[in-house]
Amino acid sequence: MSKSAELPGQYPFTRGIHPGMYRGRLWTMRQYAGFGSAEESNRRYRFLLSQGLTGLSVAFDLPTQMGMDADHPLAAGEVGRVGVAICSLADMETLFDGIRLDEVTTSMTINSTAAILLSLYTLVAGRQGADLRKLSGTIQNDILKEYIARGTYIYPPRPAMRIVTDLFAWAGTELPEWNTISISGYHIREAGSTAIQEVAFTLANAIAYIESAIRAGLNVDAFAPRVSFFFNAHSDFLEEIAKYRAARRLYAHIMKERFGAKDPRSMMMRFHAQTAGSTLTAQQPDVNVVRVALEAMSAVLGGTQSLHTNSRDEALGLPTEESARLALRTQQIIAHESGITKVADPLGGSFYIEELTDKIERGAREYLDRIDAMGGTLAAIEKGWIQAEIQNAAYEFQQQVELGAKIVVGVNWFQQENGQSLAALRIDSNIERQQIERLRQVRASRNRSAVESSLDALEDAARGSDNLMSKILAACEALATVGEISDRMRNVFGEYREG
Repeated sequence: MSKSAELPGQYPFTRGIHPGMYRGRLWTMRQYAGFGSAEESNRRYRFLLSQGLTGLSVAFDLPTQMGMDADHPLAAGEVGRVGVAICSLADMETLFDGIRLDEVTTSMTINSTAAILLSLYTLVAGRQGADLRKLSGTIQNDILKEYIARGTYIYPPRPAMRIVTDLFAWAGTELPEWNTISISGYHIREAGSTAIQEVAFTLANAIAYIESAIRAGLNVDAFAPRVSFFFNAHSDFLEEIAKYRAARRLYAHIMKERFGAKDPRSMMMRFHAQTAGSTLTAQQPDVNVVRVALEAMSAVLGGTQSLHTNSRDEALGLPTEESARLALRTQQIIAHESGITKVADPLGGSFYIEELTDKIERGAREYLDRIDAMGGTLAAIEKGWIQAEIQNAAYEFQQQVELGAKIVVGVNWFQQENGQSLAALRIDSNIERQQIERLRQVRASRNRSAVESSLDALEDAARGSDNLMSKILAACEALATVGEISDRMRNVFGEYREG
């Protein structure tokens, strides 16, 4: 089939993964939220759902992301700051109190401790009486980009990949409707990559995960339909639209030609998009509303399945309730007032969009060929090559801003001396103390013998080759904490130190 004859819903899915795209169903509207305690975050989720949110998106604090409990010395000052603090099953039950998990899809941005947090979520859903085989949502579980761009890793890459593929295998049986990974280009772009690099390095990571799963004995068509992606909706409007189209086409070719996938669902790139946090400015924060609207429109025109719109005040702090509502309203206006949902791939056929799509695909293929020549993604990460490519791109962009060659409204051009300011959301300073007290109560109330037995079984499994998920689930059910479970795996796998 020639490119000009490609249709939405047909291989290689350049024009979208569904024939009618949003005429049949709108994208899922998510708002990434979580801060302070589980109680506070629960109130924010209920508020957003009351305002028309169609999917939850959970932000966890740094200690939870790094496998540390709230009372760990390194957690001091970070508990509940950039996300919600979750130490045990008790916290997870509070986080979703009054929210039926079989009636809402949930995305969880968590990587090193993804297996633990998905186990906690599954236990909460089970206690609510949900049919786990119909439970729907996404766990990020993308550890490779942590070494490349973000830094919230715990274990070295190779044992970390084992946990990822164990989750694939377990969820394929227990949670067949769950997206077992969300391979993230978002954080790669936030670290300073170009659009071409975002596509290339995201797909390089995807190749590594798929190869790892196949080596572990999984059939590609058994797990690939539940693989999903996460991209950045950045500021160059037309380039972003072309980026999504190019990524979708390239992924379809990789899955069919490189991995021999037969199921069309294995070749469909389903992705979530989030507007670019790195483009938000503290100067003239109301201008961020315009940036976010344009970035969100590019994601919709590019065919996203799910979308988060950033709030205008996120360069200053966590979003206030008012700002989060305005960000959600932005999506709703695009969906219901703009008219762009009436046609699949509205800009398909534009000479410029088609040329940009081809250009991004070519550039990404060249990067993938170089990574293959190095021995694959893990080898390229261990050599620091991918990290260096991103760092160089970020440096070149910043130079352009400082020289005035790249205009950032309100920062290096069109500045305003007495600019408008917004009141930032403040986290209660007592959150950390209260979370530590709740953690102590959980530890005092549980069966210590059952906890130790479950943790011993997990550590034994980590030293062998058994799938770790059932052992993690049992430890979570016994009220072992995120930190305790992570520590037992640290005993076996060690910790990664960059450089």
